[in-house]
Amino acid sequence: MIDFTLSDAQKLIKENARRFAETELKPMVAELEPLTDPWECFVRTRPVYRKLAESGMSRGFIPEPYGGLGLGTLDYAIAGEELTKVDLGVPSTLLANGLALAPIIYFGSDTQKKKWLRAYCEGQLADDGPYLATYGFTDSDGAANFDIPDPKAGFSTFARLEGNEWVINGAKYFSTNGTGWDRKGAWLYVLFCRTDPTKNAQEDMSVIIVPGDSPGISVGRVEDKMGLRRTVQPEIFFEDVRVPKNNIIGKPGDGILMMNRAYSWRGSLLGIGGVGLMQAAFEYCLDWARRESRGGTEPVINHQNVGFMLANMKMRIEAARYMVWRACHWVDNHQADGTEMPVLAKVYCSELAVEVCRDAIYLMGVNGYVKDHPLERYMRDALGLPVSDAGNMGVRRRQLHGMMLHPDYDPNSICGNRLQPFDKSMASVA
Repeated sequence: MIDFTLSDAQKLIKENARRFAETELKPMVAELEPLTDPWECFVRTRPVYRKLAESGMSRGFIPEPYGGLGLGTLDYAIAGEELTKVDLGVPSTLLANGLALAPIIYFGSDTQKKKWLRAYCEGQLADDGPYLATYGFTDSDGAANFDIPDPKAGFSTFARLEGNEWVINGAKYFSTNGTGWDRKGAWLYVLFCRTDPTKNAQEDMSVIIVPGDSPGISVGRVEDKMGLRRTVQPEIFFEDVRVPKNNIIGKPGDGILMMNRAYSWRGSLLGIGGVGLMQAAFEYCLDWARRESRGGTEPVINHQNVGFMLANMKMRIEAARYMVWRACHWVDNHQADGTEMPVLAKVYCSELAVEVCRDAIYLMGVNGYVKDHPLERYMRDALGLPVSDAGNMGVRRRQLHGMMLHPDYDPNSICGNRLQPFDKSMASVA
Protein backbone atom coordinates (compact mmCIF):
# COMPACT_ATOMS: atom_id res chain seq x y z
CA MET A 1 0.00 0.00 0.00
CA ILE A 2 1.25 3.49 -0.83
CA ASP A 3 1.38 5.77 2.23
CA PHE A 4 2.88 9.25 2.43
CA THR A 5 2.30 9.63 6.18
CA LEU A 6 5.44 10.50 8.12
CA SER A 7 6.33 8.26 11.03
CA ASP A 8 6.64 9.77 14.51
CA ALA A 9 10.44 9.59 14.16
CA GLN A 10 10.29 11.42 10.82
CA LYS A 11 8.01 14.08 12.27
CA LEU A 12 10.58 14.64 15.01
CA ILE A 13 13.38 14.85 12.43
CA LYS A 14 11.37 17.45 10.52
CA GLU A 15 10.64 19.51 13.63
CA ASN A 16 14.25 19.43 14.82
CA ALA A 17 15.48 20.47 11.37
CA ARG A 18 12.99 23.34 11.26
CA ARG A 19 14.12 24.54 14.67
CA PHE A 20 17.78 24.34 13.67
CA ALA A 21 17.10 26.26 10.48
CA GLU A 22 15.31 29.05 12.31
CA THR A 23 17.65 29.39 15.27
CA GLU A 24 21.03 28.66 13.67
CA LEU A 25 20.90 28.95 9.88
CA LYS A 26 18.74 32.06 9.54
CA PRO A 27 20.98 34.32 11.68
CA MET A 28 24.05 32.94 9.90
CA VAL A 29 22.61 33.74 6.46
CA ALA A 30 21.82 37.31 7.53
CA GLU A 31 25.40 37.72 8.78
CA LEU A 32 27.21 36.13 5.83
CA GLU A 33 25.12 37.14 2.83
CA PRO A 34 26.79 40.60 2.50
CA LEU A 35 30.30 39.08 2.35
CA THR A 36 32.08 39.21 -0.99
CA ASP A 37 35.01 36.85 -0.32
CA PRO A 38 33.88 33.27 -1.10
CA TRP A 39 36.43 31.73 1.25
CA GLU A 40 35.40 33.92 4.18
CA CYS A 41 31.77 33.20 3.47
CA PHE A 42 32.40 29.46 3.72
CA VAL A 43 34.81 29.29 6.63
CA ARG A 44 32.49 31.37 8.82
CA THR A 45 29.86 28.65 8.54
CA ARG A 46 32.06 26.39 10.68
CA PRO A 47 30.47 27.17 14.09
CA VAL A 48 27.00 26.38 12.76
CA TYR A 49 28.23 23.29 10.92
CA ARG A 50 29.85 22.11 14.15
CA LYS A 51 26.47 22.33 15.89
CA LEU A 52 24.94 20.28 13.08
CA ALA A 53 27.70 17.72 13.56
CA GLU A 54 27.08 17.65 17.31
CA SER A 55 23.44 16.82 16.59
CA GLY A 56 24.59 13.70 14.72
CA MET A 57 23.32 14.76 11.30
CA SER A 58 26.76 14.83 9.66
CA ARG A 59 27.23 11.13 10.42
CA GLY A 60 23.60 10.09 10.01
CA PHE A 61 24.21 8.50 6.59
CA ILE A 62 26.99 6.24 7.95
CA PRO A 63 25.82 2.70 8.80
CA GLU A 64 25.51 2.06 12.54
CA PRO A 65 28.28 -0.61 12.73
CA TYR A 66 30.81 2.07 11.75
CA GLY A 67 29.68 4.76 14.16
CA GLY A 68 26.86 6.41 12.23
CA LEU A 69 23.12 6.67 12.81
CA GLY A 70 22.05 4.64 9.79
CA LEU A 71 19.41 7.16 8.74
CA GLY A 72 17.58 6.56 5.49
CA THR A 73 17.85 8.81 2.48
CA LEU A 74 14.18 9.72 2.88
CA ASP A 75 14.88 10.82 6.45
CA TYR A 76 17.53 13.17 5.08
CA ALA A 77 15.12 14.53 2.50
CA ILE A 78 12.55 15.32 5.18
CA ALA A 79 15.15 17.19 7.22
CA GLY A 80 16.77 18.68 4.14
CA GLU A 81 13.67 20.51 2.98
CA GLU A 82 13.45 22.39 6.27
CA LEU A 83 17.16 23.27 6.19
CA THR A 84 17.30 24.32 2.53
CA LYS A 85 14.30 26.60 2.90
CA VAL A 86 16.71 28.80 4.85
CA ASP A 87 20.18 27.92 3.53
CA LEU A 88 21.65 25.63 0.88
CA GLY A 89 25.27 26.03 1.95
CA VAL A 90 25.57 24.11 5.22
CA PRO A 91 23.38 21.21 3.97
CA SER A 92 25.53 21.08 0.81
CA THR A 93 28.68 20.80 2.89
CA LEU A 94 27.11 17.94 4.83
CA LEU A 95 25.87 16.05 1.77
CA ALA A 96 29.22 16.50 0.00
CA ASN A 97 30.67 14.32 2.76
CA GLY A 98 28.08 11.67 2.00
CA LEU A 99 28.83 11.84 -1.72
CA ALA A 100 32.56 11.40 -1.02
CA LEU A 101 32.10 8.47 1.33
CA ALA A 102 29.45 6.66 -0.74
CA PRO A 103 32.04 4.62 -2.71
CA ILE A 104 33.44 3.34 0.60
CA ILE A 105 29.97 2.65 2.01
CA TYR A 106 28.76 0.73 -1.05
CA PHE A 107 31.98 -0.80 -2.40
CA GLY A 108 34.68 -0.60 0.26
CA SER A 109 36.18 -3.63 1.96
CA ASP A 110 35.30 -4.22 5.59
CA THR A 111 38.80 -3.08 6.51
CA GLN A 112 38.35 0.17 4.58
CA LYS A 113 34.94 0.79 6.13
CA LYS A 114 36.19 0.20 9.66
CA LYS A 115 39.16 2.48 9.15
CA TRP A 116 37.72 5.40 7.23
CA LEU A 117 34.04 5.50 8.17
CA ARG A 118 34.81 5.19 11.87
CA ALA A 119 37.52 7.83 11.61
CA TYR A 120 35.10 10.18 9.86
CA CYS A 121 32.46 9.70 12.56
CA GLU A 122 34.98 10.26 15.36
CA GLY A 123 36.27 13.33 13.52
CA GLN A 124 32.89 15.03 13.61
CA LEU A 125 33.56 15.95 17.23
CA ALA A 126 37.34 16.39 16.97
CA ASP A 127 39.00 19.66 17.95
CA ASP A 128 40.25 20.11 14.39
CA GLY A 129 36.92 18.97 12.93
CA PRO A 130 34.28 18.46 11.93
CA TYR A 131 36.14 16.40 9.34
CA LEU A 132 35.34 17.19 5.70
CA ALA A 133 35.58 14.71 2.84
CA THR A 134 35.73 15.46 -0.88
CA TYR A 135 34.44 13.58 -3.91
CA GLY A 136 37.27 14.14 -6.38
CA PHE A 137 35.56 13.53 -9.71
CA THR A 138 35.65 16.51 -12.09
CA ASP A 139 39.04 17.10 -13.72
CA SER A 140 40.23 20.66 -14.23
CA ASP A 141 39.17 20.50 -17.89
CA GLY A 142 35.73 19.02 -17.15
CA ALA A 143 34.05 15.67 -16.64
CA ALA A 144 31.28 15.32 -19.24
CA ASN A 145 33.55 13.20 -21.46
CA PHE A 146 35.00 11.09 -18.66
CA ASP A 147 33.98 7.89 -20.44
CA ILE A 148 35.04 8.76 -23.98
CA PRO A 149 36.24 5.57 -25.77
CA ASP A 150 39.53 7.08 -26.94
CA PRO A 151 42.04 6.60 -24.08
CA LYS A 152 43.97 9.67 -25.24
CA ALA A 153 41.05 11.75 -23.93
CA GLY A 154 38.87 11.56 -20.82
CA PHE A 155 40.24 11.82 -17.29
CA SER A 156 43.76 13.16 -17.07
CA THR A 157 44.24 12.42 -13.37
CA PHE A 158 46.40 9.30 -13.22
CA ALA A 159 47.70 6.94 -10.56
CA ARG A 160 50.61 4.68 -11.39
CA LEU A 161 51.61 1.72 -9.25
CA GLU A 162 55.17 1.83 -7.88
CA GLY A 163 55.84 -1.11 -5.63
CA ASN A 164 53.21 -1.01 -2.88
CA GLU A 165 52.15 2.58 -3.53
CA TRP A 166 49.97 4.51 -5.94
CA VAL A 167 51.62 7.70 -7.18
CA ILE A 168 48.95 10.24 -8.17
CA ASN A 169 49.22 13.24 -10.47
CA GLY A 170 46.46 15.48 -11.73
CA ALA A 171 44.05 18.25 -10.83
CA LYS A 172 40.42 18.30 -9.75
CA TYR A 173 37.95 21.13 -10.06
CA PHE A 174 34.81 22.26 -8.21
CA SER A 175 35.76 19.88 -5.42
CA THR A 176 33.22 20.68 -2.71
CA ASN A 177 34.82 20.75 0.77
CA GLY A 178 38.25 20.39 -0.85
CA THR A 179 39.78 23.28 1.10
CA GLY A 180 39.04 21.84 4.51
CA TRP A 181 38.53 24.44 7.22
CA ASP A 182 42.08 25.79 7.03
CA ARG A 183 42.46 26.04 3.23
CA LYS A 184 45.19 23.41 3.39
CA GLY A 185 43.01 20.55 2.19
CA ALA A 186 40.15 18.28 3.20
CA TRP A 187 40.54 15.48 5.71
CA LEU A 188 39.97 12.90 2.95
CA TYR A 189 39.72 12.76 -0.85
CA VAL A 190 37.92 9.91 -2.58
CA LEU A 191 39.61 10.32 -5.93
CA PHE A 192 38.49 9.19 -9.38
CA CYS A 193 41.37 8.59 -11.74
CA ARG A 194 42.82 6.22 -14.33
CA THR A 195 45.63 3.80 -13.62
CA ASP A 196 46.55 2.88 -17.21
CA PRO A 197 46.88 5.60 -19.90
CA THR A 198 46.31 3.00 -22.63
CA LYS A 199 42.79 2.21 -21.36
CA ASN A 200 39.61 4.27 -21.30
CA ALA A 201 37.28 4.84 -18.33
CA GLN A 202 35.07 1.86 -19.11
CA GLU A 203 38.12 -0.37 -18.72
CA ASP A 204 40.13 1.49 -16.14
CA MET A 205 38.41 4.25 -14.12
CA SER A 206 39.44 3.71 -10.52
CA VAL A 207 38.70 5.15 -7.10
CA ILE A 208 41.47 5.64 -4.57
CA ILE A 209 41.27 6.85 -0.97
CA VAL A 210 43.70 9.72 -0.45
CA PRO A 211 44.26 11.12 3.07
CA GLY A 212 44.22 14.90 3.03
CA ASP A 213 47.54 15.19 4.86
CA SER A 214 49.41 13.31 2.12
CA PRO A 215 52.41 15.30 0.82
CA GLY A 216 51.89 16.72 -2.64
CA ILE A 217 48.30 17.96 -2.25
CA SER A 218 47.69 21.67 -2.67
CA VAL A 219 44.63 23.90 -2.86
CA GLY A 220 44.24 26.31 -5.78
CA ARG A 221 41.70 29.02 -6.32
CA VAL A 222 38.34 29.06 -4.56
CA GLU A 223 35.55 29.71 -7.05
CA ASP A 224 33.63 32.96 -6.61
CA LYS A 225 30.14 31.81 -7.51
CA MET A 226 26.94 33.64 -8.35
CA GLY A 227 25.03 31.75 -5.68
CA LEU A 228 25.49 28.88 -3.22
CA ARG A 229 27.85 31.22 -1.42
CA ARG A 230 28.12 29.31 1.85
CA THR A 231 29.67 26.21 0.34
CA VAL A 232 33.17 25.99 -1.11
CA GLN A 233 34.41 24.67 -4.47
CA PRO A 234 38.19 24.89 -5.04
CA GLU A 235 40.78 23.48 -7.41
CA ILE A 236 42.88 20.68 -5.90
CA PHE A 237 46.28 19.66 -7.25
CA PHE A 238 47.96 16.28 -6.79
CA GLU A 239 51.68 16.16 -7.47
CA ASP A 240 53.40 12.80 -6.91
CA VAL A 241 51.01 12.03 -4.06
CA ARG A 242 51.76 8.58 -2.63
CA VAL A 243 49.22 6.34 -0.91
CA PRO A 244 49.27 2.62 -0.05
CA LYS A 245 48.31 0.15 -2.74
CA ASN A 246 45.38 -1.14 -0.67
CA ASN A 247 43.76 2.33 -0.69
CA ILE A 248 42.11 1.48 -4.00
CA ILE A 249 38.40 0.68 -3.63
CA GLY A 250 37.53 -2.46 -5.56
CA LYS A 251 39.67 -2.79 -8.67
CA PRO A 252 40.56 -0.70 -11.74
CA GLY A 253 37.53 -0.36 -13.96
CA ASP A 254 34.99 -0.30 -11.10
CA GLY A 255 34.95 3.50 -10.95
CA ILE A 256 31.90 4.01 -13.15
CA LEU A 257 29.85 1.70 -10.92
CA MET A 258 30.94 3.70 -7.88
CA MET A 259 30.22 6.99 -9.62
CA ASN A 260 26.69 5.85 -10.37
CA ARG A 261 25.87 4.77 -6.82
CA ALA A 262 27.27 7.93 -5.31
CA TYR A 263 25.50 10.23 -7.76
CA SER A 264 22.24 8.31 -7.32
CA TRP A 265 22.37 8.85 -3.56
CA ARG A 266 23.30 12.51 -3.87
CA GLY A 267 21.06 13.20 -6.86
CA SER A 268 17.94 12.08 -5.05
CA LEU A 269 18.81 14.48 -2.23
CA LEU A 270 19.88 17.39 -4.42
CA GLY A 271 16.29 17.45 -5.63
CA ILE A 272 15.12 18.34 -2.12
CA GLY A 273 17.30 21.45 -2.25
CA GLY A 274 15.16 22.57 -5.16
CA VAL A 275 12.00 21.77 -3.22
CA GLY A 276 13.22 23.76 -0.22
CA LEU A 277 14.00 26.80 -2.36
CA MET A 278 10.64 26.61 -4.12
CA GLN A 279 8.73 26.24 -0.86
CA ALA A 280 10.58 29.21 0.66
CA ALA A 281 9.82 31.36 -2.39
CA PHE A 282 6.17 30.31 -2.38
CA GLU A 283 5.69 31.04 1.33
CA TYR A 284 7.34 34.44 0.97
CA CYS A 285 5.19 35.38 -2.03
CA LEU A 286 2.03 34.13 -0.35
CA ASP A 287 2.68 36.23 2.74
CA TRP A 288 3.59 39.26 0.62
CA ALA A 289 0.46 38.91 -1.54
CA ARG A 290 -1.76 38.74 1.54
CA ARG A 291 -0.29 41.96 2.95
CA GLU A 292 0.40 44.18 -0.06
CA SER A 293 -2.17 46.20 -1.98
CA ARG A 294 0.39 48.03 -4.18
CA GLY A 295 -1.68 51.21 -4.24
CA GLY A 296 -4.96 49.39 -4.74
CA THR A 297 -7.88 48.87 -2.40
CA GLU A 298 -7.30 45.22 -1.46
CA PRO A 299 -4.44 42.73 -1.11
CA VAL A 300 -3.05 41.58 -4.43
CA ILE A 301 -3.81 37.94 -3.65
CA ASN A 302 -7.44 38.74 -4.49
CA HIS A 303 -6.44 39.37 -8.11
CA GLN A 304 -6.83 36.35 -10.34
CA ASN A 305 -3.42 36.71 -11.99
CA VAL A 306 -1.62 36.56 -8.64
CA GLY A 307 -3.79 33.70 -7.44
CA PHE A 308 -3.16 31.68 -10.58
CA MET A 309 0.61 32.23 -10.33
CA LEU A 310 0.59 31.04 -6.72
CA ALA A 311 -1.52 28.02 -7.70
CA ASN A 312 0.95 27.10 -10.45
CA MET A 313 3.87 27.39 -8.04
CA LYS A 314 2.14 25.20 -5.46
CA MET A 315 1.31 22.46 -7.98
CA ARG A 316 4.91 22.21 -9.12
CA ILE A 317 6.26 22.17 -5.57
CA GLU A 318 4.03 19.28 -4.52
CA ALA A 319 4.89 17.29 -7.64
CA ALA A 320 8.61 17.84 -7.02
CA ARG A 321 8.45 16.94 -3.33
CA TYR A 322 6.84 13.57 -3.92
CA MET A 323 9.17 12.84 -6.80
CA VAL A 324 12.11 13.34 -4.43
CA TRP A 325 10.47 11.18 -1.77
CA ARG A 326 9.97 8.45 -4.38
CA ALA A 327 13.60 8.71 -5.47
CA CYS A 328 14.84 8.52 -1.88
CA HIS A 329 12.57 5.56 -1.20
CA TRP A 330 14.08 3.90 -4.27
CA VAL A 331 17.64 4.54 -3.08
CA ASP A 332 16.86 3.16 0.37
CA ASN A 333 15.24 0.02 -1.01
CA HIS A 334 17.79 -0.72 -3.74
CA GLN A 335 21.07 0.31 -2.10
CA ALA A 336 21.28 3.21 -4.58
CA ASP A 337 21.49 0.80 -7.52
CA GLY A 338 19.64 1.70 -10.69
CA THR A 339 19.87 5.17 -12.14
CA GLU A 340 16.60 6.32 -13.57
CA MET A 341 14.57 7.47 -10.55
CA PRO A 342 17.36 9.43 -8.81
CA VAL A 343 18.41 11.09 -12.08
CA LEU A 344 14.84 12.04 -12.94
CA ALA A 345 14.42 13.65 -9.52
CA LYS A 346 17.72 15.52 -9.72
CA VAL A 347 17.12 16.93 -13.20
CA TYR A 348 13.42 17.71 -12.86
CA CYS A 349 13.51 19.30 -9.41
CA SER A 350 16.65 21.35 -10.00
CA GLU A 351 15.30 22.83 -13.21
CA LEU A 352 11.83 23.34 -11.77
CA ALA A 353 13.37 25.32 -8.90
CA VAL A 354 14.75 27.81 -11.41
CA GLU A 355 11.31 28.21 -13.00
CA VAL A 356 9.46 28.67 -9.70
CA CYS A 357 12.00 31.14 -8.30
CA ARG A 358 11.79 33.10 -11.56
CA ASP A 359 7.99 33.17 -11.35
CA ALA A 360 8.20 34.33 -7.74
CA ILE A 361 10.18 37.36 -8.91
CA TYR A 362 7.70 37.95 -11.74
CA LEU A 363 4.86 37.86 -9.21
CA MET A 364 6.44 40.52 -7.00
CA GLY A 365 7.75 42.59 -9.90
CA VAL A 366 10.75 44.84 -9.39
CA ASN A 367 10.46 44.40 -5.62
CA GLY A 368 11.46 40.77 -5.99
CA TYR A 369 14.60 41.79 -7.85
CA VAL A 370 16.16 43.80 -5.02
CA LYS A 371 18.12 42.53 -2.05
CA ASP A 372 15.53 43.81 0.43
CA HIS A 373 13.73 40.56 -0.37
CA PRO A 374 15.24 37.05 -0.44
CA LEU A 375 13.93 36.06 -3.87
CA GLU A 376 17.02 37.22 -5.75
CA ARG A 377 19.13 35.00 -3.46
CA TYR A 378 16.80 32.07 -4.04
CA MET A 379 17.15 32.63 -7.78
CA ARG A 380 20.96 32.73 -7.63
CA ASP A 381 21.06 29.56 -5.56
CA ALA A 382 18.54 27.77 -7.78
CA LEU A 383 20.61 28.45 -10.89
CA GLY A 384 23.47 26.46 -9.38
CA LEU A 385 21.46 23.26 -8.96
CA PRO A 386 21.12 22.15 -12.63
CA VAL A 387 24.84 22.58 -13.31
CA SER A 388 26.18 20.98 -10.12
CA ASP A 389 26.58 17.33 -9.11
CA ALA A 390 27.07 16.13 -12.67
CA GLY A 391 25.37 18.77 -14.80
CA ASN A 392 21.95 18.03 -16.20
CA MET A 393 23.11 18.46 -19.80
CA GLY A 394 26.70 17.24 -19.64
CA VAL A 395 26.05 14.04 -17.67
CA ARG A 396 22.57 13.48 -16.25
CA ARG A 397 20.49 13.50 -19.44
CA ARG A 398 23.20 11.44 -21.08
CA GLN A 399 22.75 8.89 -18.30
CA LEU A 400 19.04 8.66 -19.07
CA HIS A 401 19.79 8.42 -22.79
CA GLY A 402 22.33 5.67 -22.12
CA MET A 403 19.76 3.69 -20.14
CA MET A 404 17.18 4.00 -22.90
CA LEU A 405 19.68 2.74 -25.47
CA HIS A 406 20.35 -0.38 -23.42
CA PRO A 407 18.60 -3.46 -24.86
CA ASP A 408 17.24 -4.44 -21.43
CA TYR A 409 15.69 -1.02 -20.70
CA ASP A 410 12.21 -1.45 -19.19
CA PRO A 411 10.07 1.70 -19.49
CA ASN A 412 7.75 0.46 -16.71
CA SER A 413 10.34 -0.63 -14.16
CA ILE A 414 9.90 2.38 -11.86
CA CYS A 415 6.14 2.11 -11.45
CA GLY A 416 6.56 -1.63 -10.94
CA ASN A 417 9.38 -1.07 -8.42
CA ARG A 418 11.59 -3.39 -10.45
CA LEU A 419 15.32 -2.85 -10.24
CA GLN A 420 17.21 -2.48 -13.51
CA PRO A 421 20.74 -3.17 -12.30
CA PHE A 422 23.16 -0.55 -13.52
CA ASP A 423 26.00 -1.58 -15.78
CA LYS A 424 28.82 0.53 -17.13
CA SER A 425 27.37 0.84 -20.61
CA MET A 426 24.50 2.87 -19.13
CA ALA A 427 26.79 5.57 -17.75
CA SER A 428 26.34 7.97 -20.65
CA VAL A 429 26.44 8.08 -24.40
CA ALA A 430 28.61 10.15 -26.73
